[in-house]
Amino acid sequence: MRFRPSSGLNPNPNRPDREAVEARAEVIGEKAAQDKVYDRARHAQEIERSENIAAGLPPEGAPKPDDAGATEASAKGGFREPNLDTPAEVTEEKKFEPVPIQQRPQGIVETIRAAAKTVINKVQRLIKPVKRSHKEVIINAESLETRVAVMEEGKLEEFTIERTTEERLVGSIFKGKVRNLEDGLKAAFVDIGFEKNAFLHYWDIVPSNFDSGVELVERETKKREKPRITQKDIPRLYPPGSEIIVQVTKGPIGTKGPRVTTNLVLPGRYLVLLPNSDQSGISRKIENQQERQRLKKILRELTIPEGMGVIMRTVGEGQMSRYFVRDLALLLEEWKSIQERIKSQPAATCVFQEPDLIERTVRDFLTEDVERIVVDSARAHDRMREMITKISRRSADKVKLYNDSQAIFDRFNVSRQLENAFSRTVHLKSGGYIVVDETEALVAIDVNTGRHKGGKDQESAILRVNLEAAEEICRQLRLRNMGGLIVLDFIDMKSRRDQQSVYQRVKDGLRRDKAKTHILPISQLGLMEMTRQRHSESVHAAVYDECPYCKGRGKVKSALTMSVEIQRKLGEILKKRSRDESDFQLRIVVHPSVLERLRNEDEKHLIEMEKRYFGKLSFRADPALHAELFKIVNVATNEEVS
Repeated sequence: MRFRPSSGLNPNPNRPDREAVEARAEVIGEKAAQDKVYDRARHAQEIERSENIAAGLPPEGAPKPDDAGATEASAKGGFREPNLDTPAEVTEEKKFEPVPIQQRPQGIVETIRAAAKTVINKVQRLIKPVKRSHKEVIINAESLETRVAVMEEGKLEEFTIERTTEERLVGSIFKGKVRNLEDGLKAAFVDIGFEKNAFLHYWDIVPSNFDSGVELVERETKKREKPRITQKDIPRLYPPGSEIIVQVTKGPIGTKGPRVTTNLVLPGRYLVLLPNSDQSGISRKIENQQERQRLKKILRELTIPEGMGVIMRTVGEGQMSRYFVRDLALLLEEWKSIQERIKSQPAATCVFQEPDLIERTVRDFLTEDVERIVVDSARAHDRMREMITKISRRSADKVKLYNDSQAIFDRFNVSRQLENAFSRTVHLKSGGYIVVDETEALVAIDVNTGRHKGGKDQESAILRVNLEAAEEICRQLRLRNMGGLIVLDFIDMKSRRDQQSVYQRVKDGLRRDKAKTHILPISQLGLMEMTRQRHSESVHAAVYDECPYCKGRGKVKSALTMSVEIQRKLGEILKKRSRDESDFQLRIVVHPSVLERLRNEDEKHLIEMEKRYFGKLSFRADPALHAELFKIVNVATNEEVS
């Protein structure tokens, strides 16, 4: 069974891997940041084609620029020799100790309560020691941006950034008005209050089935025989001018307007409410069968209004039934307020905005294994305590306010780890390192041995570096929020068992990733290919702009190249002039680094050029000039020749 082919004993070579095809379509389509609940993979190509035509683009989409920055594949034979030029970072292993925070209890009652709680915790640890990892959430809330870092044993595991000036569009619900229907595109254009009308494909109006990541759970309810809506019924149900409630699944990109759907999703702490669907389900990421059966029983006992459904989220694993009941009540209350806004507000207005990063952090990160949430804003601290109290009063004490003068990210060693994490080269403890390159077409990650000494047993040493690199790569994908096609180039391993070990390590590392991933085993070329769902733009794209100097190439022409180009242009100008002119003088303005080259190595060539063409050349340095630019001026007329 272990070596049984995944496609069966009689594989059909002409049948494509459906999962791989769907995963590729999903990442190229830039899916929404919310949890994926509905299955749109079957119609993704048709929807994408209609959307491109509606935006005035070719059916296959805008052509992509040639990928000039793709990394060259390194030729490998056996194993790589250690690169002695790359220094290895050697750090002494120390037991992690959480950073102490000075809390100021208010009043004598709070002081006595805090002291009593400390004594009780110490006694409990003495009676029954609990082995647990130190997991904490660090929040830096500022006027222009909010940053959230999740730390485990002092190591940065997840990082999220949100600008307060940017509108949170994806996940928001709008009361829209249908402007026109295009039967050729099978799409409706909906006015939601923006300059560009939203794009609503017919497949996003027809009720959808669950995604493959959600298992359908049958509940004993009175089933109403509702007439099934088909694409033919849509022009009759939603004529131009009619109002429609939609949720944004993808923000506007280029000439395309936002993409919307009528299959609404309202995420909560442990549940996801589906107001327009009577189906219920449970996340397939919960793998324990006994736990799944327990949760299914809880789900069937929940009092869900008729015509609605819920999805049990992965964080619901191990939780008691009262938490689900409370979460459902909060979601129904939220939906009730949304319905009131739908009735009172005019068309083309927002009736529900996706929560900001602070609220999403409470919703997604506050689990039982989180020891504390440290925030440096008193306003955010009070707001988080208020939100958590609604869910669990016991968990409200986990929120701590940071008051020190030192920046919170510096105090908790987040800033230094961010610098290391977002550099092109990331060093490993074993002495090896990985190189990350984000290109136009894909993300290429290369693993190198660096200064790791293999010793006699080179194969086990290579396996050790690859296993460590596999864990670090999974962490880097979460930190940088990289999506799309990803190619991993591990160090060559001859043993098939070693290759399988590395593949399994990557799969295990991706289990905690909230983004949907699809991974293939190491190919015959020694490459591992995978896809990762694009939740939103990568952190690299959000934080950095393209360099105005090199235009994103990362390289500029060398001083030698510029010297050759200047001499070529001077020769062309000097050849054109007539010889009877008595005095012909040119001034050349260049970057200081180029002038250094002209004065030293190339001085004799310039003197020879002056003698040959009877001209006089003078050079000036301009630090403000681009390294790839130069100016040639006729001194007599002060005219710029080139």
